[in-house]
Amino acid sequence: MSSDETESTESFKRATGIALKAIGHCAELEVAFAAQEGGVSSERVILPSLSAHPTNEERTLSRGAADAAAVKLRYHDPKLHQAARPATTQAGTLFDILEQTRCEALGTRRLAGLGRNITARLAAQCLQGEATSGTNQKIPMASILHLIAHEQLSGTEVPQEVRETLDRWKRLIDAKIAPHMAKLKELLADQEAFAREAIDLLASLDLVKKRDKDAPPEDSIPKDEPPPSDENLPQDNEEEEQQQTPSPDTDSADEESDAETAREQDGTQTDEEEEGDEESLASSNAPEAFGPVTTYRAYTTAFDEIIKAQDLCPPQELARLRRLLDYQVRHSQNIIIRLANKLQRRLMAQQSRAWDFDLEEGILDAARLARVVANPMLPLSFKMEKDTDFRDTVVTLLIDNSGSMRGRPITLAAISADILARTLERCGVKTEILGFTTRGWKGGRAREQWLTDGKTPQPGRLNDVRHIIYKDADVPWRRAKTHLGLMLREGLLKENIDGEALLWAHGRLLARPEDRRILMVISDGAPVDDSTLSANPQNYLDLHLRTVIDWIERKSNVELIAIGIGHDVTRYYKRAVTLSDVEQLGGTITEQLAGLFQKG
Repeated sequence: MSSDETESTESFKRATGIALKAIGHCAELEVAFAAQEGGVSSERVILPSLSAHPTNEERTLSRGAADAAAVKLRYHDPKLHQAARPATTQAGTLFDILEQTRCEALGTRRLAGLGRNITARLAAQCLQGEATSGTNQKIPMASILHLIAHEQLSGTEVPQEVRETLDRWKRLIDAKIAPHMAKLKELLADQEAFAREAIDLLASLDLVKKRDKDAPPEDSIPKDEPPPSDENLPQDNEEEEQQQTPSPDTDSADEESDAETAREQDGTQTDEEEEGDEESLASSNAPEAFGPVTTYRAYTTAFDEIIKAQDLCPPQELARLRRLLDYQVRHSQNIIIRLANKLQRRLMAQQSRAWDFDLEEGILDAARLARVVANPMLPLSFKMEKDTDFRDTVVTLLIDNSGSMRGRPITLAAISADILARTLERCGVKTEILGFTTRGWKGGRAREQWLTDGKTPQPGRLNDVRHIIYKDADVPWRRAKTHLGLMLREGLLKENIDGEALLWAHGRLLARPEDRRILMVISDGAPVDDSTLSANPQNYLDLHLRTVIDWIERKSNVELIAIGIGHDVTRYYKRAVTLSDVEQLGGTITEQLAGLFQKG
């Protein structure tokens, strides 16, 4: 990338950060760009990273992410929100979406370009494999509800490319949510009242119990001064902001026009296809379309952690652990090389091996040169490889980092993940490596808070989960290989809460643009957390894991497969292999993954 391009990209990042701080009224905010977009707090916001040569669309989506973070910082009260938030996973997710939409609608009232940027980002998330029209996949309703609520509360129309999908969903759920949407629009400036009406909307979808409207407001909801509304907010010097930063709606109209032009080539559906899609939508309109229906809950998520491997360990220590990992498998190097080569041959053999012949252009077909020599009047014949969708695949390896994996099992799991990431990268398949454990033994700060609060019965999960990103799907293997050594670090492996880890990895896969998504779980048995099981029914974690697996296998287009080490996991997963000898792990993973790519 030239110095001018580098300077242009850096200038864009600086301008985006300045605009975020100005709109969000957080002058000391740290704004960072990373491959994995992070959460929003008053101290730090992580925005999606830009490519080496960012397109106009990337810039618009980056502005949209920044604008969404800015309005949340400005209009959102975290304490009030947490007090009113439903405990169940699916209801809590949708409650978060409605609150985010409230903030976006308030911001759009002041800056129309901000609303267009956010709308473009929401539409892109739907189009990237989550909610495209004309597919037979179960469409996640969370993204659709966000678009519906954003359009109705902010008054910003969605792009034409998602209009058909949106209209079909609205016909299915409009009767239930329309009355609540009208009330929500009137309550935008009052977060507490908005939260109560949002609960009523979720109750109309049978996701929470109906609220007793005659009951007084709960004491748990703080009665501090209301969040600022448009009327009591000081007016920004918008002209000054525009001089310092690019206008939020710069190039938005051109970019939306380009997107509409690109989507015009998709054509229209036949009546039969549309009818089939509506049946698919209707079947996914049940509460399970949001996520698994379960009473499982966490007592608090305030101390949970999603962290990158390099943030848990200094670089020098990671390098030492990587050398230790290589040393422990030094006697298996020849086996590892053979496994990698075997997997690569099997995968490459299934890629672009089909050809079209007798073409007027392409690669000269040497097999047909003899007839040209025999009869020079005949034209030359060309051939061309057919396109393949093999490369449009992403694989996530989710590795159990519990204490029972200590020793040889975690070593083999780490090196097997290393083999697969390296080999799949050669074949053009992106690979993500994740791990899951807890931050403490027998409960952590969550348990301490529960004890302080008086030990309420059946509190739910009572430990602080730690989800680790060893390798992001977009990060090359050579840049992430040292991170895998972290699994050998003393004190890392603790307890395992598999159900939540599975939902986390599954959610990351759904956010990927690839058409085919594969989730491979490497574990040694059932979920265990002594603190949680001591205060809840003994099958609490086990039941949640089974519910999550069943939901993914029945409702999701993610392909799920598991490999158990020393324990039978076939009682949980339909597609599973159990190993009695950990030495078989590398070969088994290779065979199972190669089998997934087998045609037919």
